[in-house]
Formats: sequence, C-alpha cells, structure tokens
Amino acid sequence: MRCLAVCQSELVIRMLDEILMPGFDVEFVVESRALARRLHDSGTTVRCADPKRTDAYLKADLTPGTAVIIEDSSRRSIRRIVSAVRDAGGTLIYVLGMGVTAAREREDALKGEFPELNYLTMTELFGTTLQTELARSLTRLKVQQYQRYFADADRVLILLHNDPDPDALASGLALRTVLRRTRQTAIIGAVKGVTRPENLRMQALLDIHVEPIDAAALASFERVAMVDVQPHYFEGLTDRADLVIDHHPEQTGYLAVFHDIRANYGSTSTILTEHLRAVDANISERTATALLYAIKSDTAFFNRGANRADVDAFSYLYPLAHPTLIRKMEGADITMERLDYVVKAKQNGHLSEEVYCAYLGRAPREDFVPYVADFYLQMESVRWTVVAAVVADAMVICVRNLGFSRHAGDFVRKYFGEIGNAGGHRSMAKAVVPLAAFRQKFGSLQADEITDRLHDLMHHYLHQQQPDRDRRLTRA
Repeated sequence: MRCLAVCQSELVIRMLDEILMPGFDVEFVVESRALARRLHDSGTTVRCADPKRTDAYLKADLTPGTAVIIEDSSRRSIRRIVSAVRDAGGTLIYVLGMGVTAAREREDALKGEFPELNYLTMTELFGTTLQTELARSLTRLKVQQYQRYFADADRVLILLHNDPDPDALASGLALRTVLRRTRQTAIIGAVKGVTRPENLRMQALLDIHVEPIDAAALASFERVAMVDVQPHYFEGLTDRADLVIDHHPEQTGYLAVFHDIRANYGSTSTILTEHLRAVDANISERTATALLYAIKSDTAFFNRGANRADVDAFSYLYPLAHPTLIRKMEGADITMERLDYVVKAKQNGHLSEEVYCAYLGRAPREDFVPYVADFYLQMESVRWTVVAAVVADAMVICVRNLGFSRHAGDFVRKYFGEIGNAGGHRSMAKAVVPLAAFRQKFGSLQADEITDRLHDLMHHYLHQQQPDRDRRLTRA
C-alpha cells in the first residue's frame, strides 16, 4: 500500500518510517529543504514541497487509494493541508495528533469540517493500530468500488469452484452480504455441485443453495464474481470475471475488473470477513457460523497455512457464530466410505524417508484423495504425503506436508503443470491431470508402479538443490 506522509518533524518521520516499513511504500512530504536533504542522504524517500498546495500532491501521483498521513502539531495550516489533499483526489486521510492538547476536541473540530478524516493521537501511533487502520481503509475503498459497480445489475452470479468446500460456500454467502444482495438478486452457483458429506451437512444446516451453472446460464448474468477460485480453473468456460476474491496463488491469462488475491491468507473467508468489517456490515449468525467453520476447516484449525489475519478474523467471528451448528457440521467428517480408502492406502502405499505415497485406484469422488493425504500426514514418522486416485477420466494427485520444508505447490506444478491443472500452497497442493495425458507422459502403469513413480518424483524433488529462499525457511 502506498502512503504519503506530510510531516515537518524529523522525530515523527523516523517513527513513521520504522512503524510502516517494509509493509508500506512510504514517501514523505516536507517543507524544509534542509530536512529533505538530510532525510535523502539517510536513504529516506522524500520530496520537498509546500504541503498547502494541491499541485504538491498531483506531482506526487496521489490516487484515491493512496493513504495520506498528516502530522498535526496544532498548526493552523492543518486545515489548508487537508483541503489541498482532498482537492487533489485524496480520500484516505489520517491526521496524527503529536503533542496536541485537548486531542479529542481537536479531532471533533477537524471532523466537523472533514467528516471522512481519521484522527489518531500519538499514543495510538505505536503498535499495530496505524497499520490496521490503513489496511482497513484500503479494504473499505475496495469494497465501496465493488458495491458501486454491482449496484445496477439485475442478475449477479457468485461462482464457486467444482464441489465447493466450506471456504467457497462461506465466501459466497459473505460476498452476497458485502454486495448488499439477496438470494434472488445474487445467485450462488457451481458447475459441479456439493458432494462431500461434511459440506452437504453444512449446506443443509445453513440453508446455502448452490445452483448448477453451465455456459448458457453463465452468459445470462450481468455481473459475475468468483470466490475461492480464479477463471483459469474453468478451462475455457470463461476467461473473465467482474470480481475475483481468492487466497490461492495468483494466476494469469484472464481478465478481471476487480480482484483481491491474498495467497498468504489461510482462507478466502478471512478476506471476506475483513471486507464485511471494513464497511461495518451486519454479519448474521448464519454467515458468521459459515465463515468461522470455513476458516477452521481450511487452516486445519490454524495448523496449516494460517497467519495473523486468520486468527483475528476467527476471534472476531467466534462470539457471533453458533457453536452447536459447527459441532454438527464437523461430525460428518469421518464416514465408512472414507475409512475404506484409508485402508486401501495402507494396503497399497508405502513409507520411505518420511514420505508416504499411495495410489487408491478408482474413486467415485475427489474428496477421498485429500482426506487420505491429510489422514496419513498425522503419522509420527511422516512429513510428506502424496496420494492419487482416478476420478472419472482424470488422475487426481494431492500433496501435503508440514509446511516448513519445500513447497507442495511447486512440486505439482513442476511435474504435472504442463499436462493438467496443478497448483497450491507451501503445505498443500493438488493436480488434476486427464488420464490420457498422464499415461502419455508416464506410461500405462500398474497400481503399485504408480505409487513407486510418485515416490520417485517426490524424492527427486526433495533431493534437488534448494533455492535460497527454501534453504532459509528449512533452517528456520
């Protein structure tokens, strides 16, 4: 996020530089040439300009998405500075009261003239308060743009990936609230519907209706939003969307009017929770329950790919959610069908050098594969699992690891990306490869040979020279 900090005190500049770097791209605007030279010589990004002039901000390429932080030391010129920022198109304005007496009265007076202004005192400057406020302001600006863009559409589609999981279902439900839509004016849809037991139970308990979507239906909607998925996933069905919100690694080759991709987040539901909070939306118990369950499910209760934002979202949603419904949804995770495939993996798989690989043969549903991969990762001597099965006419390969060694997504892209759809995060990834393409590359292998080949590929990957970033993470 880009920030312009209008300051005249070197102490304040040094503090802001320390607090905001490296997460924010900060440029300081100062009036004193001597101060500007001193800051420039020390490596600080600075421009010397009259902060009371509008052209100072136009020359600095101020946009509505640029946060402007203005030091307030009780100078009378503060109002002229704020006015100049507004005239230049600034909308995210923060005033820092540095040593101001009667700070609350000062804040009330400034907000009386500039209602959109945000005021922070010196004591609120430290810690994460300023960073949190800046991030929330930027999110609010994004959400308001989405709302305006979707406002005049009669029919809106919120498209989920095939066989939607809790994160997709909850994100679809939340986005409907973000866009201020109803079930009638924003349809939640998927090309292939829900099949997994726990997801079916979630859908039934929370009354989340998912409509089947094909190419003809897709063309009938005026606006299309995607959550927990990106257009490349649909392989020719569409190469564009009006809005894409996802936590998977960003892909290319598609068009989107708006997109919010945060691959460092553990779930898309965390992003949607931030969107709801940014605009002070009323989060219903049903939506809060769906989001809480989704965050818990997608991060394996913060044991997989979670960050501080996921924990913050979970903490915020917890008192709003219905705990009994969450327990009922979690109760559908273990089924006799899934245990059958756990047994098959024990019979057909084998463990070598902390890597457990198994080929399950044919499976009626895709969810058996990640379930078995997650199950065997719990074994004491296992650090990686690679589990595969044939589902319909495709080879589905799921990879799991403990998250602090090599990158699971890099592995599937390296060996399967050219022949199928492959990608994922550091600790979890998946490849879906047409069976004909798999056989063309690897041959018509028998069941035990497929398991051996998966082992060979994983060991080859793990024993390769690691990039610097992976070596650093492994040592850490």
